[in-house]
Amino acid sequence: MITFLEGSLAEVLPTQIVVAVHGVGYQVFIPLSSFDKLPPAGSSIKILTHLQVREDAHTLYGFLSAAERDLFRLLINHVSGIGPKMALAVLSGMAVSSFKTAVVNSDIASLSRISGVGKKTAERIVLELKDKVGAAAAWEPAGADQAFMNDALLALLSLGYKQADAHKALVQASKEAGLDAEALLRQALKLLV
Repeated sequence: MITFLEGSLAEVLPTQIVVAVHGVGYQVFIPLSSFDKLPPAGSSIKILTHLQVREDAHTLYGFLSAAERDLFRLLINHVSGIGPKMALAVLSGMAVSSFKTAVVNSDIASLSRISGVGKKTAERIVLELKDKVGAAAAWEPAGADQAFMNDALLALLSLGYKQADAHKALVQASKEAGLDAEALLRQALKLLV
């Protein structure tokens, strides 16, 4: 799997970019939320990716933050009827924190305002992700920064760990590790294995 690309930003369009890496140009589809944060064409870039392999194509999807990529993976892996293009539309239409809040509060109206997401799809998103995103958005850990805990919990959920196990490991890890999300995640993974 291609986890990230690091190279030169060759082309920039609102929904896709081309990253030149050692003479090879990789086409990467991105959400509008990542487009807004891109450096100008010709600049160096490191972009997190998700590789979608199908019978007829290998497609790269790119994100500038781990939280966006984790939410993208949660959507395509845990919500029936949502593929990569719809997941990009969700990320383009709503910030990750707003999305989590909407899911926790069962705010179907907010989710339905995203282009391409109807009422039934919004209801399915809430139903299938409330227990996964709900823990990240609703829980208040002691002794650690909320944003780091949320990012780490979403990462563990996207790796397939159960919410209760991930939460317990993160609470324990937050007592041992600093406030860095990567250190917190590494420590939690050690506890889970």
